[in-house]
Amino acid sequence: MPKISVEIPQELLDDLDEHVGDDGKFVNRSDAIRSSIRKTLDVLDEIDARHDRLEPEDS
Repeated sequence: MPKISVEIPQELLDDLDEHVGDDGKFVNRSDAIRSSIRKTLDVLDEIDARHDRLEPEDS
């Protein structure tokens, strides 16, 4: 899996960390960020579908 580097404001990182760990929803920061990206992409796909901007999938 490729690794990337991003800059995140401390306030967002602090909020993220509240959801990571033994008592959180995510195992680690990477898991939380991957989940967030997937959800964002799903939302963008839904918006594109509403505006007929999706490319047809090859069958």
